[in-house]
Amino acid sequence: MADIRYFNREKEKREKREKREKGQVDYQQKIRHYRLSHVYRIALVAAALIALIVLVVIQYRNHIYTSYEVVHTVETTVVNGTTSIPLGNNILTYSNDGAHCTDARGNVLWNQTYEMQDLCIATCGDVAAIGDYNGREVYILDQEKVLGEISTTMPIRSIAVAQTGRVAVAVADTRITWIYIYDPGKNDYYEIQTTMNQSGYPVAFSLSPNGELLGLSCVYVDSGVVKSRIAFYNFGQVGEGKSDYYVNGYTYPDTIIPLIRFMSNGTAYALGDDRLLFFSGTQIPQVTNIHLYEEEIQAVYSNENYVGVLLRNNSTEAQHRLQVYQGTGEKVGEYLFNQDFDSLFFGQDSFTVYNEQECLVHTFGGVVKFQGEFDKSVRVMIPQGNSYRYLILTNDSIDTIQLK
Repeated sequence: MADIRYFNREKEKREKREKREKGQVDYQQKIRHYRLSHVYRIALVAAALIALIVLVVIQYRNHIYTSYEVVHTVETTVVNGTTSIPLGNNILTYSNDGAHCTDARGNVLWNQTYEMQDLCIATCGDVAAIGDYNGREVYILDQEKVLGEISTTMPIRSIAVAQTGRVAVAVADTRITWIYIYDPGKNDYYEIQTTMNQSGYPVAFSLSPNGELLGLSCVYVDSGVVKSRIAFYNFGQVGEGKSDYYVNGYTYPDTIIPLIRFMSNGTAYALGDDRLLFFSGTQIPQVTNIHLYEEEIQAVYSNENYVGVLLRNNSTEAQHRLQVYQGTGEKVGEYLFNQDFDSLFFGQDSFTVYNEQECLVHTFGGVVKFQGEFDKSVRVMIPQGNSYRYLILTNDSIDTIQLK
């Protein structure tokens, strides 16, 4: 009997243990099922959100605007004989008698008077330099204040400016064209000399936004052949041990290169009569891409991200043909359009052309976002971010408009 009781007790213990273990397994399965269902729900919600975001982005990219609304306006008076251009998000207005900068609210941020006969101007971001061709004064200004004034001892031929306020000034001597690089408020400067016999005659130059690099294009004649020479100078530590700060250069026969411009501290481009050159490097720029053209180049437009070359379009399909490139030289696309325009600027993924009466906004994806007429004659149009909002200057107002 004792054996039977012992056997029964052991059997009961075993059954309880098995029941307990089964309960634990069922509980673990329930936890696992709950966790999986929770993960599935999160995945479904995430997939739905991603699909919604993609749908919104697609609709945003393909949305066509048919009009605009004026969200803010302020009265102003435009003086005859003045010219207005963008300076950052504000408006720079200048003439031979002076310059002033105005914000979207119509507030005059600064006013500078001077007397110039043949005004020349250079800009970089929200910094501008204003000089007098054959004169001896240069004013450096940003959208908040006047940064400084520079006086030269020889007649000014051309100027360039950096985002830092550093300015390069070409002045003419009897046999030498000097390029002086000044910093506002400092007495020291750098100098580069060019002659027709050695380096050629300078036709264009540009400073990098940080003012450390100078790109220079010169033209000269060698054995009856016209050649262009692109030279780069470094005013930082890399160029200190170099002769005249020269760090790199290229020669191009049978072409004239009248334009060189930095897009950023590490990218620059140069435009010739038959080619577009791209350079890369924050210390010693190297040529990275070359595009050759058989068609006539009519104009070039650029910002810190894109370069657009306007070519003569020989077909009847459209009046204008614009080829757009990234700073690396890679081609973004080619775009045909018929809109007459006076100015062109780039957005994040689009370009805008406009004249006094009408405007065209065209994306790089081929969508015409907006094409329409202004209610008033427009002198300047400045993008305000990437939301298709713009600041426009008319003859009697400064308006902030939103496409809709």
